[in-house]
Amino acid sequence: MSGISLRLANDADRSVMEHLWLMFRHDLSEFGGQLPRPDGTFRSEWLQAAFTDPDWAPYLLLSGEHPVGLALVRGLGGHTRVLNGFFVVRGARRSGIGIRAVQEVVAKHPGPWEVAFQDANVGAVSFWRRVAAEIAGDGWAEDRRPVPGRPDLPPDVWISFDVRA
Repeated sequence: MSGISLRLANDADRSVMEHLWLMFRHDLSEFGGQLPRPDGTFRSEWLQAAFTDPDWAPYLLLSGEHPVGLALVRGLGGHTRVLNGFFVVRGARRSGIGIRAVQEVVAKHPGPWEVAFQDANVGAVSFWRRVAAEIAGDGWAEDRRPVPGRPDLPPDVWISFDVRA
């Protein structure tokens, strides 16, 4: 895919981001057993925070004029940034744009980073380990942490790495 770009989303992008968020949450529902609300949407507090909280940043991934993904970053004012949400539409996956997008996002906010995913999400396991190795070489770590408020779920896998300016 050519013409890939990543930019900070603004209020005019909110509707596009909401559509991408719905696809993202739909993909994740397989691993946490979440069902849509009666109106067909999923919880979106993180997306709303990305547009309203100065500690967050929403990024839109584009292929030409086509929206192909999103990245939500939190912890901008703290010690560690968290890639709180990352999604690439299925038609754009396995093209290398996911790794390029993560590299671009983390380069914009140097310092310690963390990202969580589920062991059952085999594609995410492979992707995030590859991303960590690409960005940090051997300088990354992986651990498991309980999902807050969800003792019925297996722990999330967390990958940590550092990005220098």
